[in-house]
Amino acid sequence: MSKMGGRGRRERRREEESNLIEKTVFVNRVSKVVKGGRRFNFASLVVVGDGQGRVGVGHGKANEVPEAIRKATERARRSMFEVPIVDGTVPHFIVGHFGAAKVVLRPASPGTGVIAGTVVRSLLDAAGYHNMLTKVLGTNNPHNVVRAVVDALQRLESPEQYATRVGKNVDDLMADYNVGSHVWGQGAHGA
Repeated sequence: MSKMGGRGRRERRREEESNLIEKTVFVNRVSKVVKGGRRFNFASLVVVGDGQGRVGVGHGKANEVPEAIRKATERARRSMFEVPIVDGTVPHFIVGHFGAAKVVLRPASPGTGVIAGTVVRSLLDAAGYHNMLTKVLGTNNPHNVVRAVVDALQRLESPEQYATRVGKNVDDLMADYNVGSHVWGQGAHGA
């Protein structure tokens, strides 16, 4: 009887995980010259999200591409974290940094869409953002760009978090909320 219950739990978990959005951002091939010729290894960078405010990034290495992607996906699922979404966009202007990469995330009004390059777009789509303006500065290395976006997303504050920090009521803050003032960094959360 207990074995049946365990199997059902496992099936539910697989169904839950199958609803996740998985995107392979980058696959790198590395060759090593050995006595018999060249030996190839592959490294992959994968983004996983549920499209409703949870996202994770993973990196995997293996001798074959599918195995590298599987390892990266598994690590991405384990490293998922929550991000705040307000009207399909970020709550405020923010800049993420990692190494030479600098990523600017700006809120956008409904109907704008996600204006971003392929690396940043894959992460934002997996997280569930629908309207966003972005700019990548400094480097286009996909690993550093993804980590810079993750840095920005992890430092975002939801309106509730900001209200408790400032000591105000959330309803009063949201009544004054204007996407335009937050896009250019002149709101309460300026860069």
